[in-house]
Amino acid sequence: MKKLSNTSEDILTCARALIVAGGYNGFSYADIADVVGIRKASIHHHFPNKVDLVKTIVVQHRAATANGVAHLQQAIPEPLGLLRAYIAYWEKCIADLSAPFCVCALLAGELPILPAEVAVEVRSYFRFLSGWMASLLEQGVQQGTIRLTQSPAVEAEVFMATVHGAMLSARAYGDAKVFGAITTTQLERLAVPA
Repeated sequence: MKKLSNTSEDILTCARALIVAGGYNGFSYADIADVVGIRKASIHHHFPNKVDLVKTIVVQHRAATANGVAHLQQAIPEPLGLLRAYIAYWEKCIADLSAPFCVCALLAGELPILPAEVAVEVRSYFRFLSGWMASLLEQGVQQGTIRLTQSPAVEAEVFMATVHGAMLSARAYGDAKVFGAITTTQLERLAVPA
């Protein structure tokens, strides 16, 4: 991925925050221009249209997730520990409001109205995340640390839905602790009793 200019990064950061606040149709280039302090024409120079802008955000989010997962896997050898670390990351982001909601989870809720180019990238993100989680669950079963009642693929979808649903619940209640309560319960369900 090529290095983006500071202006491009400012535009992307602003647009990401606006998506989290109001969804795909909840912002315009005029909103970004006001926050970043540039003209709309400058935004169009960097991202000719909203599809290009949001597609870039989703591609970056998937790459950042893949990077984060790779770093976690180097630091934590145990599948259940990796799932705990993944949840801890989101718990921190929700608590300190640095990323109170996964941008792809929000966009997934809008798939019927998203442009096809953006929808494809959102689906790719979920396929990546689900595949990673399924491989962890399968490793955990082989190591005897995780128990499943369904296939690793189905359990990965349940886990992913639980995490994203917990984000939504924490947002609805205005209480970051709700996220931890829900996700901890899911982890306990998967862990083989000591």
